[in-house]
Amino acid sequence: MRIGNLEIDGRTAGLAPMAGVADMAFRELCCEYGATYVVSEMVSSKGLTMCDRKSKKLLVLSERERPAAAQIFGSDPDIMAQSARECLSFSPDVIDINMGCPAPKIAGNGGGSALLKNPVLAEKIIKAVVEAVDIPVTVKIRLGWDSEHINALEIAQRAQNAGAKAITVHGRTRQQMYAPPVDTKTIALVKRGVSIPVIANGDVTDGLSAARMLEETNCDYILVGRGALGRPWVFSQISAFLKHEAILPEPPVSERMRVMVNHIRRICQYKGEKVGIREARKHAVWYIRGVRGAASYRQRVGALSSIEELEELAFKISAENS
Repeated sequence: MRIGNLEIDGRTAGLAPMAGVADMAFRELCCEYGATYVVSEMVSSKGLTMCDRKSKKLLVLSERERPAAAQIFGSDPDIMAQSARECLSFSPDVIDINMGCPAPKIAGNGGGSALLKNPVLAEKIIKAVVEAVDIPVTVKIRLGWDSEHINALEIAQRAQNAGAKAITVHGRTRQQMYAPPVDTKTIALVKRGVSIPVIANGDVTDGLSAARMLEETNCDYILVGRGALGRPWVFSQISAFLKHEAILPEPPVSERMRVMVNHIRRICQYKGEKVGIREARKHAVWYIRGVRGAASYRQRVGALSSIEELEELAFKISAENS
């Protein structure tokens, strides 16, 4: 797959943008397990243009997570163009425009998936961003606002006309949020209707589901979102299956706990222990999902206050699940 001048192996997978989750620590970890492309957490275009410090922190990219895209959201073409230029100071490889976020606070203000209801404005935003920067611009969308208004193909064609170099399609409507099913037929329709690369997203959790997505949609690449939560090794599993039809098993609990501690230590390194431990709680819940005694461990996770407590809990979980 080529996104402008970037070439990415289509028999692998990348990490989808996830607000509050896909930070630099997690993106780096996923790359170490074989993710070949990552997208930042979505950043407010208004926040960037107003020099909001928190917004800018979300755009920091390391050399260990390349190629990487910076994702922005908003509903004003001029502000989106200005924010795209602001992103360039962080040297992203791609600017990605979020037109798929279903969150009420985003869509309710006209951004994210709300733009699916206004294809003309969506095209204006894409064109403005493309003209503002000299790196590839991509767009992430959903199938449409609801089941009565499936317009992913129209949006994709408008994106291509406006100069976008690739489009990611999450196979659900905004109305669905994250409820099943994922509609691969519409993703396939989009793929047939444009000449730019189409990236598929939605319910890919292992090598088999990745292969099924590629087969049913004929897409060029896959982004994994929730399937990577507490499971950064999913990228190794997908690559092994797509390239060699090898099924890599889930790692033993002891290895999962080692990865969890490494992950949280990295968050603490980048954000400080106070913030890192607060964020560790949600990640730890994902890492311990399915282990014996998970319900009781979750109570301890909610009370974590230091990296030492996390290490003690990880050791206990490993010992009791050996």
